[in-house]
Amino acid sequence: MLIDSHCHLNYKGLVEGQAEVLDRARAAGVRGFLNISTRASEWDAVVATARSAPDIWASVGIHPHEADGHADLGATVLRAATDDPKVIAIGETGLDYFYDHSDRQVQQDLFRVHIAVARETGLPLIIHTRDAEDDTLSILTEEMGKGAFPALIHCFTASPEFGRAMIALGLTISLSGIVTFKSAKDLQAFATEIPEDRLLVETDAPFLAPVPHRGRTCEPAFVADTLRFVAGLRGTTPENLSEVTGANFFKLFAKAAA
Repeated sequence: MLIDSHCHLNYKGLVEGQAEVLDRARAAGVRGFLNISTRASEWDAVVATARSAPDIWASVGIHPHEADGHADLGATVLRAATDDPKVIAIGETGLDYFYDHSDRQVQQDLFRVHIAVARETGLPLIIHTRDAEDDTLSILTEEMGKGAFPALIHCFTASPEFGRAMIALGLTISLSGIVTFKSAKDLQAFATEIPEDRLLVETDAPFLAPVPHRGRTCEPAFVADTLRFVAGLRGTTPENLSEVTGANFFKLFAKAAA
């Protein structure tokens, strides 16, 4: 049941040897891959990769770094892209005030477009947030007030207070290899308090390789290392946590289960 709930199989570093990357992950026990898009020009390739095997799924969305280039993307276009049976999620989307590659207002407006489509389709929203806790919380709280929608914070690195607020709103928390870093003591502490039914693991491959692979191109196979580390933090076995996070994945991403 081990699932890499967030990877970029079509990114440089993985796409050149994609078949071998997938073989290594499957040999490591990975049973599913959610292939994430970050700009509209990627959607066809990301979905095509998902169509190539039954254990791969896709998302469609615009990363906040790419928001300026998609300022006129309407909900109709995004909604149409979700019709493919292999598209099981909206995103990644959200706010990134660390790099500020796109205008903050454009990021916010596009974030709300994604939320509207998630609410309409029932597909989970995959949220990227960095140095934008206040605005992310404000927008999510306001939008949840208009009508609930499923969502998760991917690659969680924010404050425990923000994490608790996300859990209170009904969101799921996904942990990446960052949780294994020696400098991530606060994140490690928070990882122990995430409710069992709200926890996922991911790689964000080809980025953020966990210990003991730091400095290498991250691969989906490495999600097993992150899972082992988190299991140790939480005082459970990797086998149990694999079953738990796998079940959480298919509950949240119900279209994959179907």
